[in-house]
Amino acid sequence: MTKTINSVVNAMHPGLSDIQTLRKRAREHIENGAVTPGYGADIHAVIKMLNEALATELVCVLRYKRHYFTATGIHAAPVQAEFLQHATEEMLHVDMLAKRIIELGGSPNFSPAGLADRSHAEYVEGDSLRIMIKEDLIAERIAIESYREMIAYLGSQDPTTRRMLEDILAVEEEHADDLSTLIMEFKD
Repeated sequence: MTKTINSVVNAMHPGLSDIQTLRKRAREHIENGAVTPGYGADIHAVIKMLNEALATELVCVLRYKRHYFTATGIHAAPVQAEFLQHATEEMLHVDMLAKRIIELGGSPNFSPAGLADRSHAEYVEGDSLRIMIKEDLIAERIAIESYREMIAYLGSQDPTTRRMLEDILAVEEEHADDLSTLIMEFKD
């Protein structure tokens, strides 16, 4: 009876595998963990891309933390609070990216050697609140474009990574909006 139901379901939905096929494939290459034969992306390219995103987020954490600690002046307190919040959220992105790299069988690259070269964003210290905000906004805009490109590259080949990147992108867009509002308060 079950075999008949599966045959009917498979005939109605030709893209679906029958239960026996799913079970058989799941037992193959179990050392690959979450990466099953149905994974459609180039795993090595995805891991490299995620490690670049990881480096970008680490550079952003470091820049935001420096800006948090070095911002001075009468208007510094609310800007510092924004820098600290962004640093905290960027660190959550680091954790998400590292976890996904591991799930895909890769190794997250936390090495300080070459960190700036792997990062899409730059580490600019800034010597005034306006410059700090401007540089952080530029970095967020770089991250937004980077994440959009990664999402487009993945398409439907790796929906789990794509969804994670979409969640990170939403936060980066919020950061850019926050910073663009702040920078308007510090016009030359």
